[in-house]
Amino acid sequence: MMQKMTRKPTHPGKIIKEDYLKPLSLTITDLASFLGVSRKTLSKIVNERASITPDMALRLSRAFDTTPDLWLTLQKNYDLWQAEHTSGAWRMVKPIPPQLLHSHG
Repeated sequence: MMQKMTRKPTHPGKIIKEDYLKPLSLTITDLASFLGVSRKTLSKIVNERASITPDMALRLSRAFDTTPDLWLTLQKNYDLWQAEHTSGAWRMVKPIPPQLLHSHG
């Protein structure tokens, strides 16, 4: 059963902005330099126009002493919510009968 998320999850870029950039008084340029990425790359994430990649999750986890999983989970929750709420096409999929699913192997 899919877990229902009632409110839209926060984009990881907003978390970077609110929980790290602001309290640490860092600019996007500062943080990009710590992370070893371009200002443009980080700016897209912070402005919620790009996703956290596994590579970026590793960089953020080193910089902020977190886990890469934290960042990838935030991104996954955001992406899943978006997919579920922006398109209904997935609802057209018919479940495969259980006897078919369990007959292979």
